[in-house]
Amino acid sequence: MNHYNHKEIEEKWQKIWEESGLDKAAGEPGREKKYILDMFPYPSAAGLHVGHVESYTATDIYSRYLRMRGFDVLHPQGWDAFGLPAENYAIKTKIHPAETTKRSIEVFTRQIKSLGFSYDWSREINTSDPEYYKWTQWLFLEMYKNGLAYKKKAKVNWCESCRTVLANEQAEGGICERCKNRVTQKDLEQWFFKITDFIEDQALASDSSPALAGERRLVKGLLSGLDDVDWPESTKAAQRNWIGRSEGAEIEFRIQNSEFRIKVYTTRIDTIFGCTYCVVAPENEILEKIKNQIENKDEVLEYIDLAKSKTELERTGTDKEKTGVELKGIKAVNPFTGEEVPMFAADYVLGGYGTGAVMAVPAHDSRDFEFARKYGLPIKQVIKTRGSMDAYWDKKAQNHKGKEFNEGWNDLYANDGKLINSDIYNSLTSAEAREMMAAWLLEKGLGRKKVNYKLRDWLISRQRYWGAPIPIIYCGQCGEVPVPAEDLPVRLPTDVDFLPTGESPLARSATFHDVKCPRCGAAARREADTMDTFVCSSWYYLRYADPKNNKEFASQKALRQWLPVDTYVGGAEHTVLHLLYARFFTKVLEKFGYLDFNEPFLKLRHQGIILGEDGTKMSKSVGNVVNPDDVVAAYGADALRMYEMFMGPLEDMKPWNTKGIIGIVRFLERIWKIYEDFIKDFSLFRGAANRDSNKMLNKTIKKVTEDIENFRFNTAIASMMEYSNFIAGRKNKDEMGVLSIESAFDFLKLLYPFAPHIASELFFKVQEADEGRSGHNDIGREEWPSYDPELIKDETINLVLQVNGKVRDIMEVEAGISEEEARGLALGNKNIKKWLESKEILKVICVKDKLVNVVVK
Repeated sequence: MNHYNHKEIEEKWQKIWEESGLDKAAGEPGREKKYILDMFPYPSAAGLHVGHVESYTATDIYSRYLRMRGFDVLHPQGWDAFGLPAENYAIKTKIHPAETTKRSIEVFTRQIKSLGFSYDWSREINTSDPEYYKWTQWLFLEMYKNGLAYKKKAKVNWCESCRTVLANEQAEGGICERCKNRVTQKDLEQWFFKITDFIEDQALASDSSPALAGERRLVKGLLSGLDDVDWPESTKAAQRNWIGRSEGAEIEFRIQNSEFRIKVYTTRIDTIFGCTYCVVAPENEILEKIKNQIENKDEVLEYIDLAKSKTELERTGTDKEKTGVELKGIKAVNPFTGEEVPMFAADYVLGGYGTGAVMAVPAHDSRDFEFARKYGLPIKQVIKTRGSMDAYWDKKAQNHKGKEFNEGWNDLYANDGKLINSDIYNSLTSAEAREMMAAWLLEKGLGRKKVNYKLRDWLISRQRYWGAPIPIIYCGQCGEVPVPAEDLPVRLPTDVDFLPTGESPLARSATFHDVKCPRCGAAARREADTMDTFVCSSWYYLRYADPKNNKEFASQKALRQWLPVDTYVGGAEHTVLHLLYARFFTKVLEKFGYLDFNEPFLKLRHQGIILGEDGTKMSKSVGNVVNPDDVVAAYGADALRMYEMFMGPLEDMKPWNTKGIIGIVRFLERIWKIYEDFIKDFSLFRGAANRDSNKMLNKTIKKVTEDIENFRFNTAIASMMEYSNFIAGRKNKDEMGVLSIESAFDFLKLLYPFAPHIASELFFKVQEADEGRSGHNDIGREEWPSYDPELIKDETINLVLQVNGKVRDIMEVEAGISEEEARGLALGNKNIKKWLESKEILKVICVKDKLVNVVVK
């Protein structure tokens, strides 16, 4: 054997794997499948980065391991190819985005293959391919046909830099998620998907296929479905919070001296006796109806115009100063007390949430409290606190007004409790009061119980070029007409000026709009907006099951064979974007009979961010970006793969450290040297491994197996390092039976998913040296090693001896001793005897092979 030459070895095995078809999903009937998926990348000109390598290595380890366990593994890769970066680059360079995307994909493919990732490239997809987005358009039409896609004029998030609208999920905090510039508000006609229809469980469509529906008559909603998946709890909580389900009541407040009423929504009807003012959203239609009664109408209208420039997320941010304007001359009447309270227009209340109006209870709500402090409004306590504030309230008039009172108040109580200052409801708990008050409202015809959600329908229109065209035609006679399915795909035109103007570049294409109405044949015009690129990525995992199908998005046979995805790995930043949208698409397709499952991704894991060596985020401008190509050239693909897995737990944020990868290189070279020495003197392999070596190997097999199953790749590598050190140490002492042929093979099988190139080469060389072995098998086609439970049992254990739960001694004893023996050893121990003097023994608790606890009086 020669010196370990990573470049030569890696190129050799990558070629062998590509030719052998080892990585292709077979789809064999009766064989258990596993679908392992990465979030597919956007192919940018910058190429692959070390963050991609981290998650792709994790799924590759798991996929190779599962193949060796006998599973039929689908592990595909493709490209999320539409989007603003390619279009902006086209504007800058005057190169068509299709061309730059093609070049980027070529770079990504080369880089991914250089790392030895075992993808089934026969299933590669590209969302900008007309044969892919044909089915994105078909899915849009299915939504449209079933009332789930609609167009309306709405206030939308507008990014002036990107010259397009954004969904709320893409404008969190009032900032564009792509360019990081501030987002403003615009009123525009836009297309939406009714994602809100799928928040809660609903009945399957009446025409759904009984064969697909089975016994289930409900589609589980976006909320309840989270209970059925193995996802990080933080991700599930983030989705629940974004959906924002709340149970409350809708209450009518009469407007004094007016025919109009306002409906307020509250989750805390139990605090209504503490309502000291009401607030309406600036866009609430009641303001238009009563504007001529408002004494300071001009001031109010000016405030409304100012509020229009803010995004919803800006208005509701907890760190934003609350602003508003009083509607002078207007009073609302509390239905429970008959009390008149002032009304305000304030932008911290949203027109699209609840009724667009709230009752303000500043003693028990933080936003109301902040607003009341600012404007010197009354604060009235109606829930008994559980702390020192009660004494404060005893000293103050319960409805005292003015700044002097407000400035003395330094706390609020926003939790449930017992009611005070609430007439007949005093001393009831909040829960009891909510039920009784809601019943009273219903009886009087003044309100009802109501469930509300923060989630809004998904805005999918984009005023940009590089995306899937929306398949709608506008006819002067027929109006809005869907493109017939047989006319799909609606292809992107090439006669387009990419320069964004605020309307889609498609609007200025002559060829694109040279179309006749499918119904009446008259001259018509196509929809010029394209779809949000998240629409394309909301169903791509389904297309991998049947990527060459030109008759349907995927056949029922293929969908049943491979779906749902068993394990999905990707960034947590897509929690309320891609992950939420993909779940919505799955539920839609289940409802209408195309799928027989409810959740797309059964198990989800997130990788952490890899930082630069300086501990900051990698950035070209800072100069701390690590290029995978450079690392592979210097140290090899196996070293990079193993280093990124060894840096720490997969989900943790970790700084890059070049010294760390050098340590991994030394580990791989040590393994190479161990096998090189044994192959030189192959007689050392003859016979069985000695007991100590065999025991150590079996423990390592158990540890690596369990760690791979639980994605604890760093500790799996640590255990293999420990084993290699053990073997190297025994070999250096010329100990016989350190390795047998079988144990040498078994260790390489453990190493193979992590460092497939060196493991494959050494496996081949050991077979080559073993003249009695027939053929040269690929290690990837071998069975995963099993361990002997009897061999890994410890012969002795440390028995902890306690008195009243406190450790008083530790004894080394034979493993598996009986409870009677353990009890006798404990009571006979001299240190324990010392603690038992003059004490009455109440009982002795024994935990097998762990501890004995003597309980004394």
